[in-house]
Amino acid sequence: MSNTQPAPVASEHVELKARKVSFDWEETPLHWVPGDPFTTHTINVLHLLLPAGERWFVHVYKQALPYITDDRLREDVIGFIGQEAIHSQAHDDVLPHLRKLGLDPTPYTAQVDWFFEKLLGDRTLPPGRPRRWWLMERVALIAAIEHYTAFLGDWVLNADELDRVGADPTMLDLLRWHGAEEVEHRAVAFELFMHLDGGYRRRARTWALAFSALVFLWQRGIRFFMENDPGLVNPKASFADFVRKGRQGVLPSTPAMLRSIPRYLSRAYHPSQEGNTAQAMAYLASSPGANGGR
Repeated sequence: MSNTQPAPVASEHVELKARKVSFDWEETPLHWVPGDPFTTHTINVLHLLLPAGERWFVHVYKQALPYITDDRLREDVIGFIGQEAIHSQAHDDVLPHLRKLGLDPTPYTAQVDWFFEKLLGDRTLPPGRPRRWWLMERVALIAAIEHYTAFLGDWVLNADELDRVGADPTMLDLLRWHGAEEVEHRAVAFELFMHLDGGYRRRARTWALAFSALVFLWQRGIRFFMENDPGLVNPKASFADFVRKGRQGVLPSTPAMLRSIPRYLSRAYHPSQEGNTAQAMAYLASSPGANGGR
């Protein structure tokens, strides 16, 4: 167990709720960032990773609920579960539209499903310490992943360059609604981990696993999209492209992503140090998709 509990910068606690959302994809083109398939498909990987990943979050947290002894944290986790379930469905709903546009993601999503359902799924372990160990490993993994979903949520809320280049407004609304909720509930996964375990070695070890898995799956997803895009001839995707697009502001910058690593690994880390709750709540109040598609 950790000897110290990192404290939030300020009390920003909000009641978490699952919002009903609606997005109409009829007018969204395949390359929804105009003339930029690389940026489009780099972000599109979210639609492949998140449905399976967030279903896995929900499954693990339902197993963790009986171990929670703090009533407010229990309510936060229940709210988190509700939001993650909606996130999974909203991104899943994009996939039929991609198929209609000639890009079938099934071969890749099958691999992602295997990763979360088999590799990180439930294991036949004896009750007691072995079973709790595997649960704690997965709770810690989710905390590490949520550090990056909050990072990405904060980034997309402030990615004004996507507006300037004419990115599809419906896709931007989906990404910003989701990003705002990631900022809104950014402390839950870490606080659950600290409540149930809090061991620094486990936090560091699972961060390394989560970061490596995300990089591996994301680059495979980009390559899959680029190679199967029916409108591209001799498609190419490289790390240099990612760095360049980050400098242009249409993707997260590589230096910013690297700076996020020591923040999470700091013993003084708390997710309230990331993002801006007021900004997230303001977007959620104005999001067309989160307010009846108005």
